Amino acid sequence: MNSKKIDMTSGPIMKNVLLFAIPIILGNILQQIYTTVDTLVVGNFCGKTSLAAVGTSSQPVEVLLCIFLGIGTGVSILVSQSMGSKDIEKINRLCQTVIFFVYVCGIPLSIIGYLATPFILNCMGVPADAWNAAVIYTRIVFLGTVGNLGYNMNAGILRGMGDSKASLWFLVVSCIANIVLDLLFVAVIGMDVGGAALSTSIAMFISWSVSIGYIKKKFPELGFPVFSRYFHFKELKEIIAIGLPIGLNNSLYSFGHIVMQTMVNAQGSTFMAGLSVAGRITGCSNIAITALSNAATAFSGQNYGAKNYERLRKGYVKIPVFSGLITIAFGLFFITIRMPILRFFTKDASVLMYASRYVVTLLLSQWLYAVFNAIVCIVNGVGLVRYTTIVNIMMLWAVRIPSGYLIMKFFDGTFIMLCFPISFAFGMFCMIGYYIFSPKWKEIINRE
Repeated sequence: MNSKKIDMTSGPIMKNVLLFAIPIILGNILQQIYTTVDTLVVGNFCGKTSLAAVGTSSQPVEVLLCIFLGIGTGVSILVSQSMGSKDIEKINRLCQTVIFFVYVCGIPLSIIGYLATPFILNCMGVPADAWNAAVIYTRIVFLGTVGNLGYNMNAGILRGMGDSKASLWFLVVSCIANIVLDLLFVAVIGMDVGGAALSTSIAMFISWSVSIGYIKKKFPELGFPVFSRYFHFKELKEIIAIGLPIGLNNSLYSFGHIVMQTMVNAQGSTFMAGLSVAGRITGCSNIAITALSNAATAFSGQNYGAKNYERLRKGYVKIPVFSGLITIAFGLFFITIRMPILRFFTKDASVLMYASRYVVTLLLSQWLYAVFNAIVCIVNGVGLVRYTTIVNIMMLWAVRIPSGYLIMKFFDGTFIMLCFPISFAFGMFCMIGYYIFSPKWKEIINRE
């Protein structure tokens, strides 16, 4: 593994952004393989209702995780700013504080999620034929919360330091483990969705363990602890000031996804299964968005920390435009090959029809979200998280959910996915407007 860090404060902007993003893209491909294996194995060995259960069970886990993953994003932003100003001691204090958070928050979260699973799924309106499988899958995934949270926190720290390659290697290990365990637990032992969930949780703990070993070996100057019995109040306050709004936004966003999933569930198990399968393709097309957004955060944070405002001016338009172009290219490619991929997961004609419709609708519009998300990450990277939080909340709660409800109530509910391009366009225009009209952004971008 190569611990070479990418310095976003010097050199060709897009070259550095791509060098930073490529390992994340490869890692995201592995993550898609990671989740696709669950769907593929369950779809072929367990049946349609189990497939529907896997598709609906991921949302409640995200709601409880998102606040703390948002805090991890805050850590990544602060680490990138500290890297720009060469403050290693502050990075050390941030690491100690965030490890403390992993245990103090992760363990109670696992317990709460396990106990609350039936209530959450009941509120989501999970159909009776998928109920038992959904409860089993969700509870086991909740038990893997500490590993999931720990890995994502460590990956955020490394991205903030400019090291995006390490996470790729962590995911190689966890992906191989997940594939082997999936085949063992589901195909061989016959554990159904419980086996798929267990393999995912174990693989996340493996990935977390590997990330701890990597950071301790490659960055000994951080004094990275396996356990931390204390935190630093000043750093904690900064983390919460930046990370909590992002986390609350993410949590509200994920809760909104549960509301959306409830609308999806109202269309029946066949429609649920179709969207679950389609998610494997739309997730693959989404890989450039996540990678370039992470690169945008690191670029913005490092240059802001280094007071390199001229470079920030050069990159804040290039990165969103590039992200949009890459995303539409990915989308068109996956639309072309969607049917052969979808048939790997199911042979049911109705499931395939719904899955195909969803894929085409989302992939033709995802470039709007790519531009939106890149701008959000650039603005977040300098610490201006309030407006981006408001826009994210409005995009979901004021646009996507109401438009989805109207489609379901007055038209054909199986076209509910049309609410996504509507909300993507809304978010993109709001963030472009921020670039043009915000006094705070103009004040930062026009500094000498």
